[in-house]
Amino acid sequence: MRKLTYYVATTIDGFIADPDGGFGFFPEAEDMVRVLNSERPETVPTAFRGPAGLDGVANKRFDTVLMGRGSYQPALDMGVASPYRHLRQYVVSTTMGEIADPEVELVSGDPVELVRRLKREDGLGIWLCGGGKLAGSLLSEIDELVIKRYPVVIGAGIPIFSAPFRPQLFDLVDTRTFSNGAVVLTYTKK
Repeated sequence: MRKLTYYVATTIDGFIADPDGGFGFFPEAEDMVRVLNSERPETVPTAFRGPAGLDGVANKRFDTVLMGRGSYQPALDMGVASPYRHLRQYVVSTTMGEIADPEVELVSGDPVELVRRLKREDGLGIWLCGGGKLAGSLLSEIDELVIKRYPVVIGAGIPIFSAPFRPQLFDLVDTRTFSNGAVVLTYTKK
């Protein structure tokens, strides 16, 4: 069975974006980008794969991506309707009327049912790339968390999870630190 991995960047205080959805404040480091791109090249948007030296590099961990509207919107703002052409793409939103690109499927129904159906299919893993509301609604279905925790506090923004109180336990299975002070933490569901 395929697994759902929430692979996301966050601040020390638990935000994945500023209050307006921006995320340009995360301090990048060459060593971190190199390692993470080699491990999960498919998480680099199609438009940036060439400059990153990833053209033609096969997907290693994921063949499917799930996005909330807020995670999808930056691509639309750049005029890109299909940000991850090398993956099956789903946007979960109850506020979008349609998506102009047939490579991206709009899901206005229950994301839990979608994930359960996708997990039963053959293939690589499913990447939940954001956002906080979608992650909160899928918390019971998340099998793995890969949290890129950056050394920055922003005070307010979009939380990594937005959900009712219902504790879920995970085991820490890997920790790595990079030159910018960021820590990548990998957890699996207990």
